[in-house]
Amino acid sequence: MKKTEEKKTVLGDTAPGVRLPVAAALALITLIGVDLFHGGNGLVALGAACAFLVGLWLANAEAKREVKAELEEKPKQAIDRLTAPQLGAAVYDPLYIVNEAREVAFANDAAQEAFGSVAMGASLQLKFRAPEVQELLDRLVSSNQPQRLDYLERVPVERAYRIHAAPIGEGTGLFILLFRDQSETRRIEKMRSDFIANASHELRTPLASVSGFIETLRGPAREDAKARDHFLSIMHEQTSRMARLIDDLLSLSRLEMKPFSKPSEQVELNRLVSGVVDSLNHIAAENNVTIELDMPQDPLRISGNKDELVQVFQNLIENACKYGSDGERVIVKGQAFGHGAGCSITVRDFGPGIPQEHIPRLTERFYRVDVETSRAQKGTGLGLAIVKHILSRHDARLSIRSKVGEGSSFTVSFPGGEK
Repeated sequence: MKKTEEKKTVLGDTAPGVRLPVAAALALITLIGVDLFHGGNGLVALGAACAFLVGLWLANAEAKREVKAELEEKPKQAIDRLTAPQLGAAVYDPLYIVNEAREVAFANDAAQEAFGSVAMGASLQLKFRAPEVQELLDRLVSSNQPQRLDYLERVPVERAYRIHAAPIGEGTGLFILLFRDQSETRRIEKMRSDFIANASHELRTPLASVSGFIETLRGPAREDAKARDHFLSIMHEQTSRMARLIDDLLSLSRLEMKPFSKPSEQVELNRLVSGVVDSLNHIAAENNVTIELDMPQDPLRISGNKDELVQVFQNLIENACKYGSDGERVIVKGQAFGHGAGCSITVRDFGPGIPQEHIPRLTERFYRVDVETSRAQKGTGLGLAIVKHILSRHDARLSIRSKVGEGSSFTVSFPGGEK
């Protein structure tokens, strides 16, 4: 502690760029004054001042080097005091340290949580029985070189890991295995590839139809007015289908690009849902369906985006009219849960219903229960995916209940309170 205080005294409190000039000026003035007082010409004083300045500069530089070395040594000493378990415990990913006998010397909390508890000294080869992990451990111990492996853990749930294995230091006989979770990355990559494949397939079919009809109109049906009108009608349907698909893709893209800030506009659901029902009455009439509106007298107010919510209820009510037309009626019912407790809107049809195995996947992109029926109803397979994204932005929840032969109900539940 005294040594540090002495260095501070030598260095002083003045800024580095000012210390030497100030010291030189004071030394020069003092020595010249003494020299002149004793009858000198000042040259001796000037030389003494220069010598003093050089000495001061050398002392200052040495003090700086000592302080810098001490500051650099402190973190090194702190690292030296850390143990492998302390470092491993701070790692978020599962981590094991094993010896040459493949026995566990350390497992952090993340490893215990991901793969279950393991006793110190237990064999890691008994913990991971997959042949690829066994081979990784053999290569690691025999070569004493870093190894890497993509590993799939199938129980209790399927998860993908990339294992990074390497020796610790030289001659320690210890090895580290770090498991980096790749599950989310793989899920996103698969979702992206599936999306591209599905979108390409959806666009390829109408494009092939339009291309075939154009060739026919330019060839055999060039002079056939009846065939030309028929083909042009089909081409119009196919291009309309492509336009709907592109519109839905753009809508979904816009929703995903929006910030996570929640909508704050005050929306009255009674009026909004009533307007949607009025706009869809012609579609209901085309499908021989009657829409029954059952809304409470008190207004159902929520924080939300009006245009997005219109899109939600248009999709749900239109689907009920088209796919539940056998039931000949659709009920749209609003319900308040109590003061400040939220509310819900349920759209129920009495059509053929949806088998239970399909319900968990209804909001996936391009997923259809019946592909031919969906295309006949001009569906793109993206409607419920859009609904899910919009409701997620509103902190709302979509519940689906259905029984084959008894119809389906889609309930949108909104939270209470101000957003």
